[in-house]
Amino acid sequence: MMTIRQTWFMTQRHLRALFRQPVWIAITLVQPIIWILLYGQLFKNITRLPGFGTTNYIVYLTPGIVIMTALFSGGWSGMSQIEDMDRGVTDRFLVTPVSRGALIAGRLVSLGIIAVIQSLILLAIGLILGANYVDNPGGILVLLLSAVLLGAAFGSLSIAMAIVVRREETVIAAVNFIILPLTFLSTVFLASVLVPEWIGTAKRFNPVEWAVEAGRGALVANPDWANIALHVVYLALFAVAAGWLATRAFRAYQRAA
Repeated sequence: MMTIRQTWFMTQRHLRALFRQPVWIAITLVQPIIWILLYGQLFKNITRLPGFGTTNYIVYLTPGIVIMTALFSGGWSGMSQIEDMDRGVTDRFLVTPVSRGALIAGRLVSLGIIAVIQSLILLAIGLILGANYVDNPGGILVLLLSAVLLGAAFGSLSIAMAIVVRREETVIAAVNFIILPLTFLSTVFLASVLVPEWIGTAKRFNPVEWAVEAGRGALVANPDWANIALHVVYLALFAVAAGWLATRAFRAYQRAA
């Protein structure tokens, strides 16, 4: 119970910083909105190819952009951790009885809340552009859950990396090196039938693809709930493992301080 209260306290700390600059949410949405608008027009006729599965590319693209936005938000969370370390904020927390897990979880919970807000905005834009999810509106909850789990997992890994390397330049290079390939080794933009065979094999082990499969699959008229549940479980296990790694990194940082 104490850890939960401490986690909520840390969450409020991060959210207060967001409320002081609410325009940050809008700024982080500029790129995904541009992707929806430009990619939606650039590839709108690709759905005419056999086997794509839908005649409306916005319907296909929007869930992928939601997942990708959560992925990037999580990936960059290590930058704020480095800022806290440089300003001495982390060291001040480490001399208190606060749980080390709460220091990580508070940042991740605030990240999840932001991801939900961003996702709902992107889904609203998708609806304006012609996407229609009335066949299974409950699937939106699965999409949000998938985005939050993926963001939490990569947020934990980003925080762990920041604690270990303690340099913004290294985190930026590593995030770009990892996140961009994972995005293009998934079906965010193209259906499985249109990608090379080796990408089709690689995406089975890609957490981004797990989130896309679960989120997009839950929005169709007749979801395969067994397959969706399997991918959600994969994401949850991945998030737990990444959170454990971030906590271990925090403890190693404390011993070295």
